[in-house]
Amino acid sequence: MADLVSSLINVFHPLSLLIMIASLSGGVVVGTLPGLSATMGVALLVPLTFGMDPALGLLMLGGMYVGAIYGGSNSAILINTPGTPSAICTTFDGFPLTKMGKPLKAMAIALLASAFGGIVGNIFLLTATEPLAKFSLRFGPPEYFWLAIFGLTIISSLSRENFIKGILSGALGLLIATIGIDLMTGHERFTFGINALTSGIDSIAIMIGIFAFSQVLVLVDENESYIAKTNPQPGVIWETAKELATKFKLLLLRSSLIGTIVGIMPGAGGNIAAFVAYDVSKNSSKQPEQFGKGAVAGIASSESSNNAVCSSSLIPLFALGIPGSPVAAVLMGGLLAHGITPGPKLFSMHADIAYTFIFGMFLANILLIPVGIVGMRIFVRVLNVRSHYIAIIVTVLAVIGSYAVRNSMLDVMVMFISGSIGYFVFKVGLSSGSLILGVILGPIIEKGFSQSLLISNTDGIIHTFFLRPISLVLIVCCLLSVIVPPLVEKKLNKTGGR
Repeated sequence: MADLVSSLINVFHPLSLLIMIASLSGGVVVGTLPGLSATMGVALLVPLTFGMDPALGLLMLGGMYVGAIYGGSNSAILINTPGTPSAICTTFDGFPLTKMGKPLKAMAIALLASAFGGIVGNIFLLTATEPLAKFSLRFGPPEYFWLAIFGLTIISSLSRENFIKGILSGALGLLIATIGIDLMTGHERFTFGINALTSGIDSIAIMIGIFAFSQVLVLVDENESYIAKTNPQPGVIWETAKELATKFKLLLLRSSLIGTIVGIMPGAGGNIAAFVAYDVSKNSSKQPEQFGKGAVAGIASSESSNNAVCSSSLIPLFALGIPGSPVAAVLMGGLLAHGITPGPKLFSMHADIAYTFIFGMFLANILLIPVGIVGMRIFVRVLNVRSHYIAIIVTVLAVIGSYAVRNSMLDVMVMFISGSIGYFVFKVGLSSGSLILGVILGPIIEKGFSQSLLISNTDGIIHTFFLRPISLVLIVCCLLSVIVPPLVEKKLNKTGGR
């Protein structure tokens, strides 16, 4: 009890509040800029914490993490360019709302849903760290394989208007993901003699190209003076809050729980959580045809799920000493630098620091609302800038962001090539979401399948792939994801026909 009281005192200390507001604001800016990920922002702050009190340093890192994940939605909504990979799904409905002249409404949905999802994830981090961490240990290669296959079935929802084009887009993404070294044989694939390609193509560079540089080409092609017109929306925050509380509270809770579950699986990440939550929301909606056209539910499900991942990805770290995400790995480095070893003894030996960080994450998600309100009023002004200036700025940021991933000019070239492919995808009506989904899930599928085959030498293929309990649940989810959407659509068409 004494540790809880001292942790609350530490969190609400004026200096702690000031540092958290500053790190939150910096995180929102980092997340908004395409290519500057949350991992990068947190990593840059770690050296600054070496001379600080450990609890205060962790609060600063936590504020940067929360702010950056939310910040990715700003550019996703305003210029159709996700600032972070977890904001990819936000572009599907966020940018259409901007084109309708309602950018502030879209940003308000993202802000409030992000805060809600983050708080739900924190509740589990505080109350259920140990059992959930043990659950995450039950995920082996077969479970990751079926989880990724389940992710691929989302293509059926993303491409409901033209399923064939969706499949082609996803297949193209999977093909791109195969570039590099074959995990089983060690042979090079599609490297064309270029040594730099043996390590594969970075998904961040591809994402920046498909969503950022391709949007530049679209802006040039459309030759419009401004991206979109923006209308004054007084009281938009309050109205959006009432709408979410009355019509979408169950959706927010469901998406946040999905984000929490996916977050505890080491390596899964906010982008997979957002895709799964978006798919579930679309399939369970009475108006699935509205998704991709400015649906409130689409933005809310994406943002609540990916922000729930922020806290839940720390559960394996705090309970087991296993980082569940790249940011968690950076945080682990910061803890070790202060002589704190995460794992089973963390709450017994350093309970005050652990609880200070957890309560700080709670407060960070609450402070995110006022910080985000100020930020959205500033960022929305980008729509008052002429399109050709936006195109130049986005191109510069895309080059910087893709180079900063691995300090490689190859990634810059990949970005430009991916951008050109993305523009082609847009013009012929293919699905950029399905394409990037294939790129993200391809390595997970291949790694899970290869390792599962090795395991099957002992347990047998049938047992390894089909008889493990969690695998069975995921297989059922895959079947439902493929079968249910057409049946629901057929039923809605019959109802509409009457």
